[in-house]
Amino acid sequence: MGDQEREAHFVQSLERGLTVIRAFDGERRELTLSDVARICDLTRAAARRFLLTLADLGYVTTDGRLFRLTPRVLELGYAYLAGSSLPDIAEPHLEKLVAEVRESSSLCVLDGDDIVYVSRVPTTRIMTATITVGTRFPAHVTSVGRVLLAHLPDEQLDRHLARCELRPLTPRTIVSPPQLRAELQRVRKQGYAIMDQELEVGLRTVAAPVRDGDGTVVAAVNIPVHASRNSVDSVRRDLLPALLATVARIEADLHVVRR
Repeated sequence: MGDQEREAHFVQSLERGLTVIRAFDGERRELTLSDVARICDLTRAAARRFLLTLADLGYVTTDGRLFRLTPRVLELGYAYLAGSSLPDIAEPHLEKLVAEVRESSSLCVLDGDDIVYVSRVPTTRIMTATITVGTRFPAHVTSVGRVLLAHLPDEQLDRHLARCELRPLTPRTIVSPPQLRAELQRVRKQGYAIMDQELEVGLRTVAAPVRDGDGTVVAAVNIPVHASRNSVDSVRRDLLPALLATVARIEADLHVVRR
């Protein structure tokens, strides 16, 4: 899409309003006006207008100093989930996988440069960040993200790598575009991704792609584990076969529903 076409239709105030909503997350449930202005790179006056408008619409509430989202924001994502059979199809299979391996599992999709959790079956919490449906992470530092990026058309992947800031979240995070591209090629060839403490120290994850009836990768399923009790070899040996079998069952059900 060209810049001129974008300038003709792009509503910047809508973009900023959505940015204000995204300023809140699991670690920032309550924010002051100054917090929102800083996080969203807005003036205090602009941040105040957006927050009060969102409050008038019922998406934000405030005690006069702190602002917080209301459950009504769930409406914004419900239309997507309601129109997608994938989470409903995947969840029973994720539950069986979790019962088998006794580790959490999630289904994620790619949204821009991030992955978004659309279904999750937890066991014990092993990450610092709270993960729920709707949680987002940069795609390149997650196993599901690596799987989804690896199956993008070349032009889309080129654009992603050109604009993506490869920040080191741990000493193990890949921050070199050529190295990341080589890793994505390896992931695509082998059919799965194993991440070794690149998102968070102490966390290893394995993920595999979910394909629709046309063979297009539409999502990915992961299993996260403690690095202290799971080596990369044990993840590949003990968890990957169960993960691949689960993905195959999800795909079989997905193909039946979408015929």
